[in-house]
Amino acid sequence: MSLERGIEHAAPHPAALPRKLADILRPELGSLANEIVDEIRATIPAYARPLDGPYGKSIRAGVEYAITLFVAQIADPTVSKEQSHEVHHRLGQNEMREGRSLDTLQSAYRVGARVSWRRIMRVGRRSGLSSAVMSQLADAMLAFMDELASVALDGYLEAKARTAGALDTWRRKLLHLVLETPPAPSKAIAELAQLTGWAVPERATPVVLHPINETVRPRRHNAVDSDVLAELDCAEPRLLVPGEISGARLATLQAALPDYRLSIGPCRPLDSVADSLRWARDALHLSERGIIQARRVIRAEEHLATLLVNADTALTCQLRDRLFAPLAEMTGKQQERLLETLRAWLDSQGNVVDIAERLQVHPQTVRYRMRQLQATFGEYLRDPGARFEMELALRGGFGPAAQRTATDHAVPEVLPVPRRSPQWTPS
Repeated sequence: MSLERGIEHAAPHPAALPRKLADILRPELGSLANEIVDEIRATIPAYARPLDGPYGKSIRAGVEYAITLFVAQIADPTVSKEQSHEVHHRLGQNEMREGRSLDTLQSAYRVGARVSWRRIMRVGRRSGLSSAVMSQLADAMLAFMDELASVALDGYLEAKARTAGALDTWRRKLLHLVLETPPAPSKAIAELAQLTGWAVPERATPVVLHPINETVRPRRHNAVDSDVLAELDCAEPRLLVPGEISGARLATLQAALPDYRLSIGPCRPLDSVADSLRWARDALHLSERGIIQARRVIRAEEHLATLLVNADTALTCQLRDRLFAPLAEMTGKQQERLLETLRAWLDSQGNVVDIAERLQVHPQTVRYRMRQLQATFGEYLRDPGARFEMELALRGGFGPAAQRTATDHAVPEVLPVPRRSPQWTPS
């Protein structure tokens, strides 16, 4: 019987088998179920991931119900198949919703049949079963597995018929697979990509989308290029674009998504693109806090230093509290002026005129503030290590934690180019 036949062609009960076979096979069920699941995971890439969660439980349940029912039918050919058929019908539906192909589903049943027969042969030799009984047992087992495969196929086709956007479902599943952490097996990605017609790139660029205003409604379909994997109707809309995003590609994306801001991660190899997605997401969050300038398009690649400094907010706060403790007795406005001057001094290599231009104040005002900084921090200003720590703390986007909040004001986010040790005099 072909695996492609429907449930209406189910095989008959394995009648006329010696009922004592049930007693011989029943002790094998527990270890056989594990062996079948392990073999499926080892030989079919789509199942190579850890079988945690509902989908893994459904696969294990399908295997256990199948072999248990087969042995039960040997002991009593009239035993009900309803519960097992329900499990496998649901399993077929889940496989389609998970985005796996029909070939993958059929392969799983073939593996189950092969592993089961291998075990039966060992048990048969050990128990001294005759060749006639073994032949009869083989026919019954293969017909039974074919029957369950047909039940699962019926569930698969039913779920597919009820899903108008079947291809979209598979492409979304492919996007999830590519963005999994730890990375999904490349063979699993290649198999699903072939099903959806997506050419697997060596490198790709993730994009996190954010509505420009709250009135934007998530959309399932947009006119993005066909080689772009997209998920728009979710809490965090995102895209995956093969290769680098060129100027022309960016223009196309902006035209297709006029209601969204785009935060673009660095182009990365496919097995590490999930990291790039995280950086794009972090860059978007920092722009919302005012640490990175909010634009229609944000490129995380341009803000790597800021992302690094803000990767551990608690640690940055701890560093900031230690460094700027001498300012604790000052008012918030005094702290802001001195830290603004300190930041400009670090960026300007101690050039008073340059600092004055940056702050738009008189050079004499800069000298006055610098005397205050010297009186407050002393030799720390001449210590390269201390200056480096101060710059890191300032690039975190805040003044002292006791006086400021994340929304107070933005600071320049790009670390200055390497420079000479700053020199200045209070005169």
